[in-house]
Amino acid sequence: MNSSMWENQYRNTTICIDSYENGTLSGRMFNPYLPEGDSFHSIMDFLKKMESMLNNMKFPQSYSVKRVFCPVQEMNTVAPSIESTPKGVCGTFNIKVLFRQNASWQGSVFWIEGGREESFRSVLELLLLMDSALCAGKVESA
Repeated sequence: MNSSMWENQYRNTTICIDSYENGTLSGRMFNPYLPEGDSFHSIMDFLKKMESMLNNMKFPQSYSVKRVFCPVQEMNTVAPSIESTPKGVCGTFNIKVLFRQNASWQGSVFWIEGGREESFRSVLELLLLMDSALCAGKVESA
């Protein structure tokens, strides 16, 4: 398998938040592994679908999974172009999961509308960063 198959494009997942009311969000997620995207209707639904996608890709592999030398399945996916990046009604985030350690995710999140990037050390910290951006977006639009 070509090592370029697992380049950084697979680490990036675009999260489009279309609705955010009283801490309940819904939207869509896009990744080269999911060329058609996937919708979610709650934070728990988002977390389960994101974790399932990461597990299926085995990238980044969970810290607690036993490593073995075995062939990785070839994937026929096409990375979306920057021009075709979907946008959320309430906000859009590009999440890059670098590690999955201590039963959580570590990486960075880029808030597209705000033009800011922050690192996160846990899923809780990721959700708090997204919440602060979505609340800031509501204040700016009011």
